[in-house]
Amino acid sequence: MMTLRDTARDVGVSPDELLQILQDIDIEVDGLDAELNSEQIAQVCDELGYASIEEARSDNAPAAEEPAAPAEPEAAAAPVPAEEPATGAEEEATEPNVIELKKPKIVVKEFAERMGLKPNMVIAELMRMNVFASINAEIDLKVAKEIGEKHGFTVRKEEKKKAPPAAPSAKKIQVHKIEEEPDAPDALMPRPPVVTFMGHVDHGKTSLLDKIRNTRVVAGESGGITQHIGAYTVELNDHRITFLDTPGHAAFTAMRARGANLTDIAVLVVAADDGVMPQTIEAIKHAKAAGVTIIVAMNKMDLRTANPDRLKQQLQEYDVAVEDWGGAVGCCPVSAISGEGISGLLERIILEAEMMELKANPNKPAHGFVVEAQMEPGMGPTASVLVKSGTLKVGDSVICGKYWGRIKALISDQGTKVRSAGPSTAVKVLGLTNVPGAGDEFQVLASDREAKTLSEELQAEERKQALAGAAAPKKMSLDDLFGGAKGEEKKELRVIIKADVQGSIEAIEHSLRGIKSEKVEINILSCDVGNITVNDVMLASASDAIILGFHTGKESGANAEAKREGVEIRLYSIIYELIEDVENAMKGLLEPELREQVIGEAEIREVFELSRKSKIAGCMVMSGRVTAKARIRIKHGRDILFEGAIGSLKRFQNDAAEVRQGQECGIRPDNFTNFDVGDTIEAFLVERIAQEL
Repeated sequence: MMTLRDTARDVGVSPDELLQILQDIDIEVDGLDAELNSEQIAQVCDELGYASIEEARSDNAPAAEEPAAPAEPEAAAAPVPAEEPATGAEEEATEPNVIELKKPKIVVKEFAERMGLKPNMVIAELMRMNVFASINAEIDLKVAKEIGEKHGFTVRKEEKKKAPPAAPSAKKIQVHKIEEEPDAPDALMPRPPVVTFMGHVDHGKTSLLDKIRNTRVVAGESGGITQHIGAYTVELNDHRITFLDTPGHAAFTAMRARGANLTDIAVLVVAADDGVMPQTIEAIKHAKAAGVTIIVAMNKMDLRTANPDRLKQQLQEYDVAVEDWGGAVGCCPVSAISGEGISGLLERIILEAEMMELKANPNKPAHGFVVEAQMEPGMGPTASVLVKSGTLKVGDSVICGKYWGRIKALISDQGTKVRSAGPSTAVKVLGLTNVPGAGDEFQVLASDREAKTLSEELQAEERKQALAGAAAPKKMSLDDLFGGAKGEEKKELRVIIKADVQGSIEAIEHSLRGIKSEKVEINILSCDVGNITVNDVMLASASDAIILGFHTGKESGANAEAKREGVEIRLYSIIYELIEDVENAMKGLLEPELREQVIGEAEIREVFELSRKSKIAGCMVMSGRVTAKARIRIKHGRDILFEGAIGSLKRFQNDAAEVRQGQECGIRPDNFTNFDVGDTIEAFLVERIAQEL
């Protein structure tokens, strides 16, 4: 425990400034005489950019006496490399103390680095100016100018004459070239195999993983489908195996294909009683396309109905020849319920891995893929990543998909914090600026600035493409040109998808895009993780879209806004229902086919004039029937004089609902009088038949 005043002295701020910092990071204290525990002190240090209170003490002891001394030498050196891409060699030589900003704002931490100061000194300066900003907050150019002047720097907006994109572009190319360079043979070290469990739904993939990991993930899953994707590492006899947990339902086909491409070994889980099923066949195709080693796990061997010989014969039909039948594919009998055969399966995985001689270079910047990503309360954007090569460390600057971040923490599959993660290791990453996509690539870069620059470039490029796509019409094909004059314009169903995790979004998106229709196109406007917000409702209102929520809720105000705007929000917990409802909505967009059925024909024998605007045709029904609700077509020979409704149908002096063949009647067409004796009246009904997609 330390008093607030002592802590303020050690971190180089005044007690009042520290109170404000505590308020910013949601720590409540009872005034200046309060005591802080070690966890609270660590949070303060983290906010001010210190690794520990000891580092803060050592930095602030001399700094308090002569702040300018350490600033000057660092300041002289820091701007030179920092400004090289933006300012060029000439300005660098003549103006070493100039800080040029690409945007009219700059992050506090970056600003401090470019002046060669500790972030806490800049934060303290800002507080004196009544500007309360955290280490990652942005400050305006005007404020930056004032602080820069106090420390001998000129802060200004970057001039346009120097083509700044050249440097970041080259930097981006260089980053990818580094990844493409082959590793030296002596740098490669053995790595654990990455294994995916694949197969038909309900054949026991998740249950087998439960036995291996001794945890439960089945409870609470709707419809018995694994919704959340994760990766787990287990140890057996000093060997490590990383399991990539992918769901086996057909709706998640795209994710499973991506999983196979991330893995070395695919364990094909097949129930010994059911045998090969449609999704088993899909899994075999994906594993073969990815070129991964296949091991068959014959599950449910504890059941009386288990028939392993029939199963092996079925596998043979799909070119999966097990060892018992003269092939090379390992086949392990297991039971997820009793646990029998699990150790044999793991030993087979290790044997296959040893034969494959899996290796990677751990001594280089990490590179890998996002397995799962989501927004978590209290943590912000998190991503479960699988390291393919190199070693990922706390403090690394990463580009992950189109977002960047500095890794604040790495959490293992056991829920413990670790300092680093080597090849074939899965960890949860904290510190990203936003939620990346499942399957996105990540890589470690040299600095925060490099990662941020690349992230901004990627996002700007994406925005440019989106705008170009929005402005440009759909490309015309030959089929469109040949059939351009036929039919109506293709209908469009617009949807916004919100889900609990990125994996669910990818699965739903893939399923929706898999709905085949020549008449209706599905347009997914937005796919995001999190609850449904007012902004989502406004986007739906402006775009005439519906909102689909999967395992998610609505933020306060969203429901009321939806009612005001007339936006439909649908919430689901089972994917089948969501897909089915979307199909029905797509059918609802189609105008029903109008099918005409002629029910009778009458001949006009006399014309009775009631007034200038009203005439009655005295008719004889020649065939079929004429009903009061039918529509009529009056013909003069082949020419159609009128098509419309019946104003009135009479039999003698009374209104009639129906007049049959051989009967006389009076027909008054609705608002039409230009007919004569000898014309014919054709009665017909119009059926509205719902179209299929």
